[in-house]
Amino acid sequence: MLANFPVILGHEGAGIVESIGEGVTTVKPGDKVIPLCLPQCGKCSSCINPNGNFCVKADITGRGVLSDGTSRFTCKGKPVYHFSSTSTFTEYTVVEEIAVTKIDASAPLEKVCLIGCGFSTGYGAAMKTAKVTPGSTCVVFGLGGVGLSVIIGCKVAGATRIIGVDLNKDKFEKAKAVGATECISPKDYTKPISEVLKEMTGDSVGYTFEAVGRLETMTDALASCHMSYGTSVIVGLPPSATMCTYDPMLLFTGRTWKGSTFGGWKSKDDLPKIVTDFLAKKFDFDELITHVLPFNEIEEGFNLLYKGESIRAVLVM
Repeated sequence: MLANFPVILGHEGAGIVESIGEGVTTVKPGDKVIPLCLPQCGKCSSCINPNGNFCVKADITGRGVLSDGTSRFTCKGKPVYHFSSTSTFTEYTVVEEIAVTKIDASAPLEKVCLIGCGFSTGYGAAMKTAKVTPGSTCVVFGLGGVGLSVIIGCKVAGATRIIGVDLNKDKFEKAKAVGATECISPKDYTKPISEVLKEMTGDSVGYTFEAVGRLETMTDALASCHMSYGTSVIVGLPPSATMCTYDPMLLFTGRTWKGSTFGGWKSKDDLPKIVTDFLAKKFDFDELITHVLPFNEIEEGFNLLYKGESIRAVLVM
């Protein structure tokens, strides 16, 4: 994501409304809410269409200001910019009404904060974007927090075989705990991973998901699903200023290649429903939250991430 500096980062969180501005009707002080890094204005062509969710109000260029062109943050009299419509790395933030949604009052904020992005993105990629079918075979490339959430979605959708792919074998245990039936590392093979998966499954991979954000992995995932009926979904954020090159025959034979932003969910409408499903124990986050830290240890949270020792470190105020 692009950003203007100085900026208050953070885009995944949950909190309680402290106060509201004039004309706000969908939330009130005291409500538990999730800030929306992908807003839902309800008026643009994406919001109106039942198949779209990429609202035009999303701050993909990193302007870091609200609709009126101003920031609500300052430091020493100078503006500090917003990030991804939310700026959650702060005790208090300011968001527009289209970028916040009310959730069940009984929801534990220290857990449902994951629904603010990572979990919803992966879970929705399987449930909403790919529409994984019962009895199918799925392959997930990348076993971080988003990849594990894809696995959870595949499992809830009824997939019977879910294969995790990652270079880091330390991630395999977590992947199996959330629903992967087996895991492999490309480093263990000399042939292309698509050929390995074809042999493993008898050429029956219906769905593949790329949750890494590497161009090479994206084309590997595309080549790994069935040539006639397979669907491959790009979930990982592509690197900026790069172009993807691939053999068009991969699509000509019948594959479907799809992108998925925020799991395809209409954020303001759908996130409260996902919270309700969590409270109904349709899935849990026990394997996704590996660390809970006080906010003043945010640097330690980043260190754990860089070292590959955490899936999600939750910061609490």
